[in-house]
Amino acid sequence: MNKTFVTKMPNHIGAFLKASRCFAGLGVNITRVSYNKAVDSHMLFIDAEGTPQQLARAAEELTAIGYLQCDEDNRSVVLLEFKLRDVPGSVTSVLELISDFNFNITYISSQENGTEYQLFKMGLIVNDTDRVKSFINDAKKLCEVRLIDYNHAEKIYDNSIFYNTFVDELSSSMDISQDSRNELMINTNLAMQTLDETGISPYRTFDSISRFAELLSLSRGPAFEPRITEYSVSDDTVITLIEPPCGSNTAVIRSGDSYFFIDSGYACYKDEMTSLFRRIIPDYDAIDKQVFITHADVDHCGLLYLFDRVYASAKSAECLKLEYDGGNGFREVNHLHKPYVRICKVLTSYKPVAPDKVVIIGDDREIADPVEQTGFLDVGELHFELYEGRGGHLRGESVLLERTHRIAFTGDIFVNIKDMTVRQSEYNKYAPILMTSVDTDKKLCAEEREALFGILGEGTWQIFGGHGGRKEYAV
Repeated sequence: MNKTFVTKMPNHIGAFLKASRCFAGLGVNITRVSYNKAVDSHMLFIDAEGTPQQLARAAEELTAIGYLQCDEDNRSVVLLEFKLRDVPGSVTSVLELISDFNFNITYISSQENGTEYQLFKMGLIVNDTDRVKSFINDAKKLCEVRLIDYNHAEKIYDNSIFYNTFVDELSSSMDISQDSRNELMINTNLAMQTLDETGISPYRTFDSISRFAELLSLSRGPAFEPRITEYSVSDDTVITLIEPPCGSNTAVIRSGDSYFFIDSGYACYKDEMTSLFRRIIPDYDAIDKQVFITHADVDHCGLLYLFDRVYASAKSAECLKLEYDGGNGFREVNHLHKPYVRICKVLTSYKPVAPDKVVIIGDDREIADPVEQTGFLDVGELHFELYEGRGGHLRGESVLLERTHRIAFTGDIFVNIKDMTVRQSEYNKYAPILMTSVDTDKKLCAEEREALFGILGEGTWQIFGGHGGRKEYAV
């Protein structure tokens, strides 16, 4: 059994040694340690492996010596900039005010700039937002004051309780439960450590996570404004393409009196997408809801639990079951992808679909060529050929080709980067940073893409990728 201990250690010689002896004495193996003083001078993350009894005992001993993270520390850090006249003693009145409010300073920086003013940046530990407002009002009587968003500032400013502050802000924007906050903190640290080892600075990692969460939050409720386009296939069949600002596309195929969905988007947009489905499909609540997933990534599978049947390749079905059973999905086996995927699951309130809803289609075999036909899928008057890729983007990735009407649903083997909305383009910046690559194997994914376009027959095709608008492609 594995467990991550979020410890808060005293900043003195031998602190980690004391924790290490605790684990060694219980026969518990330490598998990962992460500490970065520039980010947080006390927070240390320890991954340990042992029996449930050993790990429970380790938690008791760490608690007894005061090392385990305390839930009652609700402090946060605010970063303020004071514009002070460049004369002796100008900062004294501000420091006296800080002292009167009993705030602790975690960071201070100032430098002359050739003008008659200096800009003092100070990080203050606070535990009462009302007192911060009062402080700022009083400080404005002394000088100009600006509140800075430390996530978007030039460097990490609070180096004593950064993780708590950071996770609290992410949690408040996405309505995350207390239980999930610890998971978010652990994987934020894991992302920082993993990417730091590849040469990406901690600041860039934290900033990318923050901006990613901000984009998810800004697209909720009335601000959820997907691009919706409708394409007539025949007198009886229409495809409605829904492109949310964040997450995968969802296609709704109406053929005759039946409806069929391809991919489902993020779980955090459940209310918005359900409302949209009801608008597109008048009797949505009464219909038999069926969906096909192009692959088992979290941004394509967030709403699968709303459907009666989920069609998937055998490998995608395997991935979904691993997640349902509490294990690692295919992405999470890759140590470079795991932190981002775990963060994404927490931020979007992902919950796996029950295996009894999943229907496997296509042959269950290892794929030797870049793409191979594995089966068929009929949707109304459309007769799709099912192809499976070798796993360049993700194992189990699938493509649907309909040759009579020249329609292709390609998942993320092909995405239409050239036809994305501004918000989609902004959203799609961050996964490549936080995962180092959105593909499992970029070279293989390129080969799959080339092979896919090579098997299209003559004529003009309508290609619906996992992200971006429809692409017309003439062969």
